[in-house]
Amino acid sequence: MVKPIIGVLPLYDKEKESYWMLPGYMKGIEDAGGIPIMLPLTSDAEIILKIANTFDGFLFTGGHDINPELYGEEVEDGCGEMCDERDIMESILFKQVTELDKPALGICRGLQLFNALLGGTLYQDIPTQLSVTVKIDHKQKPPYTEPVHNVYIVKDTLLYRIFQTDSLRVNSYHHQGIKKISEQLVTAAKAEDGLIEAVVMPDKKFILAVQWHPEFNYKFDANNNKLFLEFVRACK
Repeated sequence: MVKPIIGVLPLYDKEKESYWMLPGYMKGIEDAGGIPIMLPLTSDAEIILKIANTFDGFLFTGGHDINPELYGEEVEDGCGEMCDERDIMESILFKQVTELDKPALGICRGLQLFNALLGGTLYQDIPTQLSVTVKIDHKQKPPYTEPVHNVYIVKDTLLYRIFQTDSLRVNSYHHQGIKKISEQLVTAAKAEDGLIEAVVMPDKKFILAVQWHPEFNYKFDANNNKLFLEFVRACK
């Protein structure tokens, strides 16, 4: 059986001027039957087009905050460290991925990126901008393998077809999230406080993003393992 080759967007450490990677992103794909390759960080459109055409699918990883310029806002108090290099590369690549209808899985920042690039907006800092009656811990302390809140899965979505359940417990480590969802996306899951926790692009083969972190606990959680399995299967 031919294993799909999947491009994984790199993490970037500005202070050390280095690319780096969490092993769970790579091992989650490898254990699900794919071959993960960490991509270079580049703004060269020709290189990015070649990457888009060469790989079978793409994992858009977590990390830096999205620059609010991508969704037409100015930086506000509470917005964290950004990475223009990532924003530029991922913007170009995501456009190519959607045009080619290649599978893409977004995790944390990946979900926020998909929404921003498709015309949605973000809370720049959930604790100060999201007013709710139900308080949820969206930025848990280690260990990140432990689930801390529920999400409720929307039926008749790709995510529901993967999990076959109405709800599940997830880990959570983020301070930004979807404020206004893109008209090109549909909500696939919500937290108890109403925050969108997963989205799908319904007119594409497999474009799915989650706000939680399956890379930390897919080995211990059957549902998060299914997420990697179905993503890799879509890439074949």
